[in-house]
Amino acid sequence: MSLIITDECINCDVCEPECPNDAISQGDTIYIIDPNKCTECVGHYDTPQCVEVCPVDCIPKDPDHVESPAQLQAKYEKLMAAKG
Repeated sequence: MSLIITDECINCDVCEPECPNDAISQGDTIYIIDPNKCTECVGHYDTPQCVEVCPVDCIPKDPDHVESPAQLQAKYEKLMAAKG
């Protein structure tokens, strides 16, 4: 399951540089997470780094993008292969 940034986001800019998959970017009003790139840091870290640094706790799991740990690992491997 990828993560999502809710409208409680205060645009503090701390999450974007922490994402090892470059899945976080500035949206129209708040930061957004690309579900095609978010692996919840599987393959990189034990916990999602954006959640660790978020001061307002606005990054829950995205119920619209449910994925198993195996699917997240496969997505990580695909992303890393594309980086070459």
